[in-house]
Amino acid sequence: MNKYILSLSLLVLFFSCNKEQQPINKNIEKGISLNLAKLRNKQIKDVIYNLNFHIPSKKEEKIPAKVSLSLNITNIKNDLVLDFNEKTNHLKSIIVNNSTSSILHKNEHIIINKTLLKVGNNKIVIEFDAGELSLNRNEEYLYTLLVPDRASTLFPCFDQPDIKAIYNLTITAPKDWKVLCGAFEKNVIPKGDFTEHNFKQTDKMSTYLFSFVAGKFNEEIKNPGAFPMRFLYRETNPSKINESLNAIFSIHQNSLNFLEKYTNYSFPFQKMDFATLPPFQYGGMEHTGAIQYRENLLFLDENATQTRKLRRAKLIAHETSHMWFGNLVTMRWFNDVWMKEVFANFMADKIMNPVFPEVNHDLNFMMSHYPSAYSEDRTKGTNPIRQNLDNLKNAGSLYGRIIYNKAPIMMRQLELLVGKDNFQKGIQEYITTYANSNADWNELVAIFDKNSSKNITQWSTIWVNSSGRPIISDAINYKDGKIDSFTVKQKAEDGSSNIWEQSFSIGLVYPNEVKILSCNLNNQSITINEAIGLPKPLEIIYNYNGFGYGIFPFNNDAIFLIKNDIARGHSYINLFENMLSGKTPIKTAMYSFLAGLRSEKNELILNYITNSINTIFWKFLNENERIETGTNLTKMITTELSKSNSKNIQKTLYNLLTKVAYQERGTAILYRLWSGQVSTKNFTLNESELTSLAMKLAIYKHPESDIILAKQLEKITNKDKKERFTWLLPSLSSDEKIRDNFMHSLKEAKNREKESWVTAALTNIHHPLRQESATKHLKTCLELLEEIQLTGDIFFPKRWLTSSVGNYTSKKAHSIVQAFLNDNPTYNPILLKKLLMVVDTMDRAQQIKK
Repeated sequence: MNKYILSLSLLVLFFSCNKEQQPINKNIEKGISLNLAKLRNKQIKDVIYNLNFHIPSKKEEKIPAKVSLSLNITNIKNDLVLDFNEKTNHLKSIIVNNSTSSILHKNEHIIINKTLLKVGNNKIVIEFDAGELSLNRNEEYLYTLLVPDRASTLFPCFDQPDIKAIYNLTITAPKDWKVLCGAFEKNVIPKGDFTEHNFKQTDKMSTYLFSFVAGKFNEEIKNPGAFPMRFLYRETNPSKINESLNAIFSIHQNSLNFLEKYTNYSFPFQKMDFATLPPFQYGGMEHTGAIQYRENLLFLDENATQTRKLRRAKLIAHETSHMWFGNLVTMRWFNDVWMKEVFANFMADKIMNPVFPEVNHDLNFMMSHYPSAYSEDRTKGTNPIRQNLDNLKNAGSLYGRIIYNKAPIMMRQLELLVGKDNFQKGIQEYITTYANSNADWNELVAIFDKNSSKNITQWSTIWVNSSGRPIISDAINYKDGKIDSFTVKQKAEDGSSNIWEQSFSIGLVYPNEVKILSCNLNNQSITINEAIGLPKPLEIIYNYNGFGYGIFPFNNDAIFLIKNDIARGHSYINLFENMLSGKTPIKTAMYSFLAGLRSEKNELILNYITNSINTIFWKFLNENERIETGTNLTKMITTELSKSNSKNIQKTLYNLLTKVAYQERGTAILYRLWSGQVSTKNFTLNESELTSLAMKLAIYKHPESDIILAKQLEKITNKDKKERFTWLLPSLSSDEKIRDNFMHSLKEAKNREKESWVTAALTNIHHPLRQESATKHLKTCLELLEEIQLTGDIFFPKRWLTSSVGNYTSKKAHSIVQAFLNDNPTYNPILLKKLLMVVDTMDRAQQIKK
């Protein structure tokens, strides 16, 4: 070959190789991009992490760590990229296949030169200081929380859901600490003031499901049926412990029993232990073999209402369901994170039906999911259930009430569409086909399509891939006192051409009966032939069975007279939505809710009524209206509390009283309850409730606020709860400067670590009674949002906004938000959606209050 041609060929080859390498080495972006994830999924398999952490006795000291990574590489066309979202100085050394590697750490990634790699088995050993962002450290305990992409903030890894791995964990911790992770403990080795805990090999799992908890905990081990379960907790209240322990284990077992039968697939992992954590960011997190819960949601006392007990049971059922839906079968990419959440919620609803036979579960489903789904889907910030995701660093934005609450509504409509038996068979096929692997929504849809005469793919386009909800209307003609024509129409609230195919019922109310009509709304308008010829009804109740989704016609003057619980419950929901859309006046809505307050005996419905009253009271009434309404409302609630209602009703009424009784007469009543001068009927106030009451009295400017707070601090016996209350005290101060300084302190990320504490403090500072002094902080709250997304967990950005900006409906606050939006025309679109969701009520209030 000609030397010139040979040289040219080599040059071309050199540049082509470099060009192939550039996307990995030179142009790598922060986070885990979809392109990087796809490349690595093809490049590596059979991953095993051997992890070693040495936890010092002092929280301030670093945690030395080591990972020995074993993996099979299918090709070495590109360098190998690991994820490590920490400062480079945390990395101490890297050895690849027994050769020392230079440390190349760029844009949150460690890049291993392909010349050190080989096709087949490889071993990479990295010594480092553990990242702290997701290692929630306290003086006496710590816990990891690594969803969705936070494993890479703790240790070097391949932080994507479709690279499942096995873990061998060793943790050295102070000798009086207990340790819990996804595998059984193999042995413990005393080492002076420390103990080395060596664990057996875990089951295969995605990085976001790996976890460990270490610290000073109480421990309980019980075998509720299938196998022993280990439980770590820090609760110290004997009443709550005695009342809760057996129930907690039993609910886990009941959930397992149901899921094994429903999925026709045995429990898929070696163990299912759990821990409760006082300041936990979520309700729960489904770590394989080591579930984590927020402590106050699991430990209830003898006065807990049925709603709270049901909420606890559903939370446990939700996390247990994840063992099959999310842990066994995991989404390929986090754009389908909603799948694991919808199935966990959907299964939790099914699991609880036989456990709480006294509960109307269709009513509970409706009251739990519809108001919450509407609260986001009605806003300009709404999103489809299934969203696009280009980079895992943005995965936190996918979480919200759309996937947790609208998706179960969608799934119930899907089950209705294909039939319960076909639905269950489809789920069983899905679990069996993709067990210990990954799947996406389209693969599940293909299974349903195969077993159904309906076009599920087309149906899914609107319900799953589109946002928003329909507005339902009617056109009814009468002739000679009878229905001559009955047409039901729909249009999209957002002005699009979307049509939601759904089924619901319509109730025609007559003096002695209610005639139920079926409505299969599968087009822009349909005719209800079944109605033609029927006498003109006294009134029409839409969505009588609570299955329909959207805003329905509202013409009920006396909702409280509706006998059917579901129809009555939905009518209250529909009333509130019609009020927000401007179709029903505020005073009319408030009158109906107050009538319901006096008459409602169903706890689920009463809970919604009281929440609606509270919202209208603080967000839609002006100061004079609030003073006038507040006086009457306090009298009304205290009158109802004096009656011999059930404990659940009494507790619900009491909760509303604490939220609205801010005037002198009301605070006097609350003070007597706090001080024990008077007691409540059918239940007693526990320590947590007395603490909450003391905080309310401070916000309501009770003349002895400082004394009340000091005494309450002394009364708190639990160390964790005392620490929380102490931390919150500046947010409760009557001194504006102290509250201002506290708000300024939240600019530093280290002061925002305990997110549930922060949101509680923000709620205190931005309470409507304090907004005159707190409005000046709104701009700062908005400006901090981008940083909060980077440093906080997935739910924190919206909760930050909800607890601050979300408390306002004033013109001044609205102007501040609008100015912020105008000054930031290219604002982060993900955070913009969250902001638009939160300020929706504020926007609507500007119109409604006119």
